Amino acid sequence: MRVAATVAVSALSLALVTGCGGGSDDASNASDGQAAKDTKAAKALSAAELKKAIIADGDVEGYKVDASGKQLPKSKDQIKSADEKCAPIAYAMGGMAPGDSASNAAVMVQQDKQKPTDNASKSLEDLTEGEIEDSLTDAMSLDMTVVGLSSYDGDGAEQTFKSVSDAVDGCAGGFTLTIQGTDQKLTKLTSEKASGAGDESVAFTVSSDAEDGDVATTHVEVVRHGATIATYYTMNIGLMMTDKTYSVPAAVIDAQAAKLK
Repeated sequence: MRVAATVAVSALSLALVTGCGGGSDDASNASDGQAAKDTKAAKALSAAELKKAIIADGDVEGYKVDASGKQLPKSKDQIKSADEKCAPIAYAMGGMAPGDSASNAAVMVQQDKQKPTDNASKSLEDLTEGEIEDSLTDAMSLDMTVVGLSSYDGDGAEQTFKSVSDAVDGCAGGFTLTIQGTDQKLTKLTSEKASGAGDESVAFTVSSDAEDGDVATTHVEVVRHGATIATYYTMNIGLMMTDKTYSVPAAVIDAQAAKLK
């Protein structure tokens, strides 16, 4: 089995529109000043507000949301990065705040099981080796996404987003991380097209070593909504096994964005 990374390069551009006359310059300066005031005055959501703001079961059609936290790290202490500048990436993958946030919330979102194939009606004894492999692959071809929310005072969210964006470039060659005591060697980070949700968004694939020299590819997106950062880490084991492309589910990003408006 060989799972290759999907490469789709995305550039996040900011266009500054200025006028030619003195009146337009004044308006632009006033706008910039107001934006600076808004950033300075930004107030982080409380732990209770984050818990209310994160997506819940029933918010995303075709997906189940598990808010128990049983499968997720309990704190940042359970996530280690061998390279400090890559820590925001490691935290985002674990559903933790990528920056210095006083609180965060995280849930596991799993795609509903697909309709059974023709093989499902056969007994195990009647299945060929290929059909057994196909059945296992179908059963594991479900998107599983860790969604995390964290919120920041002042320009904390903007600085946190920048640290993630910078890490995508700075850690492109890979790094080693430890999550809940398990070491994982990430071999490559590759930028891909982001959803465009929120005020800023960045997306990338994460390639890592798997068994027998295989490569496993997962997907991450980080979105800033004002003073709040949303992180998404998606894996689909079945599609990895068959070398098929997938991404962070748009339905999950859209549902979370709707709750942060």
